[in-house]
Amino acid sequence: MSGRTKYTAEEKYEILMDYESGTSSIQELCINYSISTYAFYKWRYNYEKYGVDGLRESKTYKKYSRELKEQVVLEYLSGKYSQRELVNKYGLTDKSVLKRWINNYNSHREVTAIPKGMRKSMAKGRSTSFRERIEIVQYCIDHKNNYQHTAETHNVSYQQVYQWVKKYEFGGENALQDRRGKKNETELTPEEKIKLEMKRLEAENEKLRAENAFLKKLEGLERRRY
Repeated sequence: MSGRTKYTAEEKYEILMDYESGTSSIQELCINYSISTYAFYKWRYNYEKYGVDGLRESKTYKKYSRELKEQVVLEYLSGKYSQRELVNKYGLTDKSVLKRWINNYNSHREVTAIPKGMRKSMAKGRSTSFRERIEIVQYCIDHKNNYQHTAETHNVSYQQVYQWVKKYEFGGENALQDRRGKKNETELTPEEKIKLEMKRLEAENEKLRAENAFLKKLEGLERRRY
């Protein structure tokens, strides 16, 4: 979805002032003006940083260099920054821009923008056992889904790691079985299955904690206004 809206800079300013004056809550404004919470916070951030000029939209779309795209995507994959933080940090037009870069990176559409050493780890795969794939997925989850670091550590390709993690997220450990004309590989021991499931639950809990922290922050902002 595009970050462009039907509202002028002056209209955005009036909406923000309705919130600052305590006339309406963020939820009420988003419903009344058919805008997302993300759009509202982006307007607020831009206004606080650049004033009313920060609420104006460019007549043309911004062009970003391949180097910048690569840097932003790698910072996101490192797990150190959220998409929202990177959009604000680099002044991107919208979060959808970053999502598109990440998708392109994951599907290797712009391999030429990636350093030679990194291209090698992304393109060069190797055969692995069922047990190895389980261990690699577990390692990747432990390191906040840092596919590149996991690929380099285990000498497999970026694409392999990405696909294994996605398969595991949707189908569990059995989705990592290699069924291309072969018999099923040896199942994990009950202890190993429990350990892996605990790692998966820890990753889900971490996401929930991040979401709860964000909601608490919103509630705190609301309380401070009244």
